[in-house]
Amino acid sequence: MLKSEIKKICLDEGADLFGVADIGSVSQDFLFSDSFKKKIKCAICLGVRVSEAILEEIEDQPTKIYFHHYRTVNMFLDQLALKIAIKIQRKGNLAIPVAASQIVDWQKQDAHLSHKKIGILAGLGWIGRNNLLVNEKLGSQFRLVTILTDLELKPDKVLEKDCGNCRLCVEVCPVGAIKDRPEEFDHMKCFDKLKEFQKQKVVSQYICGICVKACKGKDKIVA
Repeated sequence: MLKSEIKKICLDEGADLFGVADIGSVSQDFLFSDSFKKKIKCAICLGVRVSEAILEEIEDQPTKIYFHHYRTVNMFLDQLALKIAIKIQRKGNLAIPVAASQIVDWQKQDAHLSHKKIGILAGLGWIGRNNLLVNEKLGSQFRLVTILTDLELKPDKVLEKDCGNCRLCVEVCPVGAIKDRPEEFDHMKCFDKLKEFQKQKVVSQYICGICVKACKGKDKIVA
């Protein structure tokens, strides 16, 4: 299958973001067998926007509607990735869809792969101060899914951009986990707050959404 053909199918089926990543620099970190990792040539990264209206309902904690919406978007991405993987497989190639939410260990941040890293390599954005992938048009208001394949597709260019002067996510974080520099992000402060939300039965999954609400896209929020 050609890259243009796959992209059209993905966009027609509801994806808002599409990119192809050269995975040579990150495949060693994938939680798959060495034999499989030797076969895959690239990764297709898809993004779907979350509802800005639902995010606007969030104030100092995640809402029930955001929790259900978050899961629904993840399920949609998983179904879309499965559909594309099936089409690739029927053409005689290898394809594995990696679920949108596939954390193996939240505290250690272990997963089969990092969708964020794949997103960077696929030219979809950069890591923001909030430790999330930031897209120029959508900010952090989207979810990602990845399809690994042995198709030899031309990778997209990595973006040489950052958040500039925008600090909105820093200002709204309820525990001060977000710092001026992305590499200073405090994972444990963030994780402890997510556990608190869950313990209080606000939501039954480790999600927040406060900094996602603040990150609407560089063209909208940078002073």
